[in-house]
Amino acid sequence: MAYRSTDKTRQKKDTKRTAMMQAAVKVFAEKGYHASTVRDVVAEAGVAIGTFYFYFPDKETLFVYLYEETADFLLQAISQGINSRRTLPKQVPAGLQAYLNIALFEPAVIQLLLVGGVDTLPELATRRLAFRERLTQIWQRPLDDALDQGTIVPQNTRRVAEALAGAYDEVILNLISLPEPAEEAHAALQDLVEFTLRSVVYSGS
Repeated sequence: MAYRSTDKTRQKKDTKRTAMMQAAVKVFAEKGYHASTVRDVVAEAGVAIGTFYFYFPDKETLFVYLYEETADFLLQAISQGINSRRTLPKQVPAGLQAYLNIALFEPAVIQLLLVGGVDTLPELATRRLAFRERLTQIWQRPLDDALDQGTIVPQNTRRVAEALAGAYDEVILNLISLPEPAEEAHAALQDLVEFTLRSVVYSGS
């Protein structure tokens, strides 16, 4: 009879894998890709080194996988925030609030995506471009809607979305570098929303 893993066994495996993923995000964000080692990851996760190699063949594979997983996580959160609202003055803060929530509670995720993934692996270059493209498209959608509604002046929404995405990233990176980022989060959100609406010359009610 073929062996079938029990639910308890599968749950135990999933727990170890999750622990390694969480540990890896922290280690890569703090040390950077090149300075981090497999031993750093397993020490942070509290698992044996053999457990690591049961799931991943090497550090590079883990890093690329982590980058894709965290990118999907962030993009989905921002997109859901935007899609939950109908007008630009509500879509922008909803999307930014989702971004800020992750930055405040999982700053290592933001560090990994915006800093840790830069100039690390050739294989990561195309994935980073794909992440930035999807992020730009997410911010462009509410601008396109506003343009169709006539609530912003005619403009190249693609270029504006690229500029806004870069500005948001810079502000949030600076925010999470502060000793107490949560204390400045609300003000940062308000400033970014006002900046966005001024930038696109929003004229709706």
